[in-house]
Amino acid sequence: MAVAETQQTVRANAKYVHSSARKARLITDLIRGRSVPEARTILAFSARAVARDVDKVLRSAVANAESRPDLHWNGDDLVVVTAYADEGPTLKRHRPRARGRVAAIMKRTCHITVELAQSPQALARAAEQAAAAPKRSRAPKSQTPKTEEAPAVETPAETTEGTEA
Repeated sequence: MAVAETQQTVRANAKYVHSSARKARLITDLIRGRSVPEARTILAFSARAVARDVDKVLRSAVANAESRPDLHWNGDDLVVVTAYADEGPTLKRHRPRARGRVAAIMKRTCHITVELAQSPQALARAAEQAAAAPKRSRAPKSQTPKTEEAPAVETPAETTEGTEA
């Protein structure tokens, strides 16, 4: 039975964003599966206001990936693995209408999540570098061969002992 290798991911999320989840999903669908520079270009040229919020989350996820010391990831080598927008709480407000009635105003919010992983090309490049790097083996100190001490070098004063001037 083959063991599936788990892919390390980094995520960032923004909660209580003042936009409906439906509008945010239109933007997150555009960047899913793309590289980070390509996703940022798409978000920069999007006419929708929620694209700025999604861009903030994407920048945060890249910063999270670059700040982790155990992962030596470059922001340009990352791919958006998942990007989704879930519904948040709805703020319910009311507006007066004709004949003493009231109309409900639903102010919707959403939670935006972006998850990044290293691109397959970057993984292959890292594997090549690891294979090409020379491996240093260190033997335990108890197994290292003991070297003999080098003979002391005579100083000029010691060599002239037999001759007195």
